[in-house]
Amino acid sequence: MIKRLLFKTTQENSLFNEATMTALRVVVGLLLASLHGMGKVPPSEQLINGVAGLGFPAPTLFAWLAGLAELLGGIFLAVGFLTRPSAFFIAFTMLVAVFGKHAADPVDVKELGLFYMFVALIFVSRGAGRWSVDRFIK
Repeated sequence: MIKRLLFKTTQENSLFNEATMTALRVVVGLLLASLHGMGKVPPSEQLINGVAGLGFPAPTLFAWLAGLAELLGGIFLAVGFLTRPSAFFIAFTMLVAVFGKHAADPVDVKELGLFYMFVALIFVSRGAGRWSVDRFIK
């Protein structure tokens, strides 16, 4: 019993796997949208200047894209709509944040961006799963 509890792998198509992956998608998407994206749309001058400082052309446009990746990408991730493209844009935005904006910062500053980036990469590779708008449309 203990050996099974400690070492059993959950089947890919199990109800438990679907429930936990759905919970991860919903919670991470809503947290990203509400705690990070809402404060970036519309982008502040500070965000626009930060994007300009990274060397992006048209910093206002890219600041909008970053804010929308976090706000709409987070909402879309939560409901499972256009999940792979949304997760890709979230992952790319976090990549720029972690290795661009926070490149010289210690890991504890980069930690949240890395977390969001890797969770987004999971959904880029896996898709939204059974309980999603994507599955309903398909």
